[in-house]
Amino acid sequence: MKLLIVDDETLTREGLVSSIDWKSLGITEIFQADDGLNGLQIARRQKPDIILSDVRMPRMDGIHMAREIESFLPDATIIFMSGYSDKEYLKAAIKLKAIDYVEKPLDPEEIYEAVKNALFRLEQTMRTRRNENLYSLETSSHLALLLTMPYKEHEGQIASLTDELHVPSASDGCYVTYIVKLNSTDSNPLKMQEFYAGFQKFVSRYHLRAFYIRSHVLYHVFHLMGSHAPSTVTLSDVETFLAEFFQNLGEYYISHGELVSGISHVYQSYASAVVYMQSCFFFAPGTRLNGELIADCKRELPKDLSSENLLHDFSNLLMEKGEEDCERFLSSLHGAFSKNTTLLPNHIKDTYYKLFNTLNGCRQKRLLSTDTLSFEKEENVMDALERCFSFDELHRLLTEKTRLFFHALTNYDPEDSTIFKIKEYVSMHYAKDTLSIKEISEHVYLSASYVCTYFKAQTGQTLNQYLTEYRMERAMQLLADKRYQITEISSRVGYHDDNYFSKSFRKFTGLSPSKYREKILG
Repeated sequence: MKLLIVDDETLTREGLVSSIDWKSLGITEIFQADDGLNGLQIARRQKPDIILSDVRMPRMDGIHMAREIESFLPDATIIFMSGYSDKEYLKAAIKLKAIDYVEKPLDPEEIYEAVKNALFRLEQTMRTRRNENLYSLETSSHLALLLTMPYKEHEGQIASLTDELHVPSASDGCYVTYIVKLNSTDSNPLKMQEFYAGFQKFVSRYHLRAFYIRSHVLYHVFHLMGSHAPSTVTLSDVETFLAEFFQNLGEYYISHGELVSGISHVYQSYASAVVYMQSCFFFAPGTRLNGELIADCKRELPKDLSSENLLHDFSNLLMEKGEEDCERFLSSLHGAFSKNTTLLPNHIKDTYYKLFNTLNGCRQKRLLSTDTLSFEKEENVMDALERCFSFDELHRLLTEKTRLFFHALTNYDPEDSTIFKIKEYVSMHYAKDTLSIKEISEHVYLSASYVCTYFKAQTGQTLNQYLTEYRMERAMQLLADKRYQITEISSRVGYHDDNYFSKSFRKFTGLSPSKYREKILG
């Protein structure tokens, strides 16, 4: 809490500072002013919670100062001090909602009780204000949610909420909807409330009002309303304000819908913003999407980029060791798909999934091990593709794996075919807690005893050691991703007993799974 003492007598100010245990009252900062004019300036800069002020001072008296302060600090509480029993001053103080009037000479105990009483009333005021703000936020969010639905379905509720929120001329105002898509789900609700309050204050400079709702975790929807259509400069300023906040939360996109007239047409603006956002995948994170950009980026795909042609050409290039040709092939893919708003993200992800499978099939034909290329089992490849926030990220992943393929092809001697098949089987089934040497040996059509002897002779380690090492390395990869709980990781790498998994992990790394995660994530 902040306290401002305003008195033209230095001894009075310093005596108050030194004679009272302010910390026990929760006062952490104290400011001093020698007259009302200086007091007003300090109040503007420091925004004190409580003001302890003399009444009669040179240049500006306490009553005049308090009237000015009330205009920009309506919740600040004021205690007047005076050596004059002047009824007119007392009446003025009451009109200003001063909570106390202390006569001079001052009694420290009386001042202490007056400030204590002020703090109690201030806390009551702040609690009431928080409750009012929370109720207003909930009501505003409810309205924002209804505006993302067809108007006719909720016309009565929308009319009721606009009346409750004192939205003037809702029927003929001008509206536009913004959507922000995040790559992170970690936005703090309290932080978002704080941001929303700041955003409301920002758009009010342009005579606009905002209604906000968070949708499907990753999406943040803002409906803006004004009596007149905002200019293109205003819309750009709003986008910049949103971008400066959300860029601190991770990768993001922003889209804004069409300008519409009347609250009954807000859904049209929202729907157009949703349509524009559907193309965000093909643009770099941070792009601001609108109707003009989407229209400019519509183009037809070359006929030779059909899915069948792509897979056939990619397979031939991989098997012929044409790394430079592969790079040109991938570059042409990027040029065709990037910023192309005629495409759908799921269609391209499916195409790239097939390209990854083609790459993996060529890896198997070349007898390159799974570990060499860092490929994981099939569903994890799909998970990796689904996690790609943008086409650029998806394309980089395929490009990286292709380079690894050629690097392995150049620097790696193919393994014995039996050892390759064993390792390949382990890579596909290590998550099964029932995976056994017997099952592996049956896969390669050999006896369990012979498989154990042969594997040890070829690799220098037992098959059980290899299986454990493989599972532990996968566990270490998963522990680097904080989305996975340790119990989930245990089952994903083939352990139905969490305690046994922890013991095995500690034996392998020297650390428990939780300590290992703390170490690598900092």
